[in-house]
Amino acid sequence: MRRNPLSLSLLAVFGLALAMAELPAQAASHSDAPLIKQDPQANLTDVYAFIGTKYNDPGQKVLNVIVHARPFSEPGDGVMYDRFADDALYSIHIAHPVTGASLRRYDFRFSSVNPLAGPGLKNPNTILSYGLGTGAGAIEAVGDAQQNYSQTYSVTKVVGNTSTLIGSGLLTPPPNVGARTTPFYNDADGKAVSGAASLADLDVYTRTTLHDLGSGEVAFAGPREDGFFADTPGIFDLLDGRILGASLGQDGGGVDGFKGYNVLAYAIQIPVSDLPSFPYTAPFADLANPLPALGGANGVGVYASVSRQSVRVLRATGGPVSSGPWVQVNRMGNPLFNEVLVALKDKDNYNRTAPTVDTAKFASYATNPELPFLINFVVFGDATGQAPLATTGRADLAAVYLPDVLRVDTSTPAVRLAGQTGFSRFGFAGGDTVSDSAGKVKSSGWPNGRRLGDDVVDIALTAVASGPSYSSVLVVGDNVPANDQLYHQVFPYSGTPHAGPTNRKDR
Repeated sequence: MRRNPLSLSLLAVFGLALAMAELPAQAASHSDAPLIKQDPQANLTDVYAFIGTKYNDPGQKVLNVIVHARPFSEPGDGVMYDRFADDALYSIHIAHPVTGASLRRYDFRFSSVNPLAGPGLKNPNTILSYGLGTGAGAIEAVGDAQQNYSQTYSVTKVVGNTSTLIGSGLLTPPPNVGARTTPFYNDADGKAVSGAASLADLDVYTRTTLHDLGSGEVAFAGPREDGFFADTPGIFDLLDGRILGASLGQDGGGVDGFKGYNVLAYAIQIPVSDLPSFPYTAPFADLANPLPALGGANGVGVYASVSRQSVRVLRATGGPVSSGPWVQVNRMGNPLFNEVLVALKDKDNYNRTAPTVDTAKFASYATNPELPFLINFVVFGDATGQAPLATTGRADLAAVYLPDVLRVDTSTPAVRLAGQTGFSRFGFAGGDTVSDSAGKVKSSGWPNGRRLGDDVVDIALTAVASGPSYSSVLVVGDNVPANDQLYHQVFPYSGTPHAGPTNRKDR
């Protein structure tokens, strides 16, 4: 593979095109469609899926799936702080990697956001959800007397027509209110501590809310730091000069537009031995061959969805009441597909459908993407918008996005994690590879699953600029090379949520 660094002028071309086209190309799935933008608690931001080991047993190989929801959650947003919607169905799907059909589903349901008595609320006669329950002071343990409000959840495993409750009454950790209320999240200066290398290094709130389920899975749900990173503000300000930086545009001078925000995360570890495995063809899956290195792989697809019941009645007294069948309102597999590739007319349609219809309904958005057309027309002045970048026949992008599920080769050993030796945010392009059971070399990161820390923006833009032939690889970057918070190297991997009192967005 030849890697030619992108010149400053060409980097400017790509950045300017993104800005002028007003495409939200740097935002994963934080603002992917009009309707879900109005429903933040049900809005999925990112899905991660990768091979690792069980949180307390390095000898057991598992599939990790971590889903982030509720974008731009403000750490200091008291007095309520963000909670999972109690009238939504948060789901993780294990799917066929070729058809996108859901083979197994894990449904997470959460307890009331407004209980008036125990066990969800200890003291209704105070304004404080945290720090004053039947006792006053710092929260020493999840659910203790000082934690007034507690949200719990259940997990149901659905295979075919069979639904099995595999966990109930599972506690979520409290938000990071601050050093005085949730001290074990934070250092002496009141700032969140993250980057745990082992289970013992996790804070007590997170460690004690990792739930071993009797069926073999492990579940977690609770507030986490938003692990996505990109300079969205600079791009949309007509390409602020900080985007370009030094000669290669990668000096880190960009500003992470997601810095300082939290999300709500729900996650599961599934023993690989309990999963089916299907053969499929994937890009960058046999790196002994020329790019896009199409090759055989064996594993599963993964995607997430959120559903709401079809009828919601508001009442003059008491809370709303929901009834009727579940209707899917959001879904996500790969990063950037709905947000960057799917046109406005189909964005809400995408969220309502299943991956099984992607090839029939949305294939042209991958094979004939608008992004290179806009770059060709606006920047290169090509009246047809067809050159120099390829706008049609993008089988390389279709191989990643259709159907829109994260494909994970489950025959590989555990992949490297951010913070570990050999990890690269570029995956295979940074030399970070893993071999499958047949000895084929493939990327450790996206599009072979997705890890926290994978720079999916740079990888995706590089693919758009370089494909479908990849005769040379133009590395395109947005000048934000890392997240503002360290990721944990143990389940649930997402970083410790930021604390409200010490949170800053500007440095």
